[in-house]
Amino acid sequence: MPAILEDIRDIRIHAFGENGHYALADALRVALKIQRLESKPLKVVCIGTDRSTGDSLGPLVGSMLVAAGFRGEVWGTLESPVHAVNLAEIIPRTVDGESAVIAVDACLGRKTEVGSIVVGPGPVLPGAGLRKRLPGIGDVHVTGVVNVGGFMDYAILQCTRLYTVVKIASVISRGLLIAAGQDRSQDRVPNRSQLFTIPWVQENA
Repeated sequence: MPAILEDIRDIRIHAFGENGHYALADALRVALKIQRLESKPLKVVCIGTDRSTGDSLGPLVGSMLVAAGFRGEVWGTLESPVHAVNLAEIIPRTVDGESAVIAVDACLGRKTEVGSIVVGPGPVLPGAGLRKRLPGIGDVHVTGVVNVGGFMDYAILQCTRLYTVVKIASVISRGLLIAAGQDRSQDRVPNRSQLFTIPWVQENA
């Protein structure tokens, strides 16, 4: 579980809002552009375990991407999760200098943040929210706030609502497909200016 570091470059999207998947895709493009990786093929590392409802966000995203036929490497699924035990072994396999690595993980936050997704440049720090020291991973981080944190976090993860986790996972997986140009749905593309406002993008473009 990463600790979300408040950063002006982070973009927060609500999974239960309208067109959240399109907003996520646009946020990913912005984060990749900041890192000068927008033209690189995507690799996705989905961190977590299916042994905990709250921590199953990453493996759910990975399985959804595989089921949708994502054309790119996906590390971490319900069948083969990426977690604290094997993370250090997986990281070297994902770094080739030719791809952009997007790391997906769950996290805990404030009550008003539950259901939100945070996207930004830089790695995910798995385990930081639970005071674990694990290596960072990813050029871009995508973290979903699955429940309220601050007290007995392990227990909170175990009793997190599956509905919330699945909803966040569906928005992230579809957003990744859209960002990669691989979404096959026939949904009408909304006006991007209505999705979110990022006042700092123009200064940093």
